[in-house]
Amino acid sequence: MKLNNFKTLFIFLAMIGFMSCGNDDDAVISTDDDGGMMPLPVDFSGTFVQEDQMGRPGINTVLSPDSTTENAFNVTIPSEQGAAFQPTFLQRAVDLHAAFGVEYETNILGLDAPTLTTILASDVLQVAPNNPTSYFDGTNILTGRTLTDDVIDISLILFFGGQNGDRFNGQDLDGDGTPDLPILVTDGVSAAGETPSSSFPYLEAPHN
Repeated sequence: MKLNNFKTLFIFLAMIGFMSCGNDDDAVISTDDDGGMMPLPVDFSGTFVQEDQMGRPGINTVLSPDSTTENAFNVTIPSEQGAAFQPTFLQRAVDLHAAFGVEYETNILGLDAPTLTTILASDVLQVAPNNPTSYFDGTNILTGRTLTDDVIDISLILFFGGQNGDRFNGQDLDGDGTPDLPILVTDGVSAAGETPSSSFPYLEAPHN
C-alpha cells in the first residue's frame, strides 16, 4: 500500500512539472491500488507565495541576525535583496568575528567583508557557460553549482577561512594543548563519495 502511495505521489509531481498552464485540471493521472490509471483532479485555486530561496543555501541562515530577517530575505525578490540586506549581512559578518576577538580577514578570493556581503546579499546563482561549473574548486569561482559541490563548507570558508581558507579551524594559538579558535570552516558533513544519478530527479542510493 505504501509503495502505491509513493508511486501515486511521484507520478503526480512529475506530471505537474510538465503540465501547461491550461485549465485541463483532470489531465493528471495516477495509479490506483490495483495498478490501474485514474484521473487525479488538481486544484489550482488560491494564492501561491514564495517561501524560500536556495541559490546559495545557508547564506541567509548564517548572516541573518534573527528569524524575522531570514524570513524577509526568503520572500524578497533578488533584485531588491542587495539594497535591503547587504548592510545587515555586513554587520553580522563583522559581529561574528568580533565575538571571537578578531576582525574579518580578506578571504581566499581576496574579498573584503563589504565586497563579499554585497555579492552574497543577492541570492542569484551565477552561471559561466564557457567555464567549468563549480561553486568554488580553487580556480573557478561561483560559476554555477554541481550536485556534489559542498556549498555549505565553501560558504563557511569564504566567511571564516581568512586568506588561506583555514583561519577558524580549531587552532591552538598559544600552544597549551587547548584549541583557542572554534572550527567554523566546515559543518563536519563530508560530501565525499556522493554519486547522484545523472538524470532527474538526481537521486543517489541511501547512505548507511
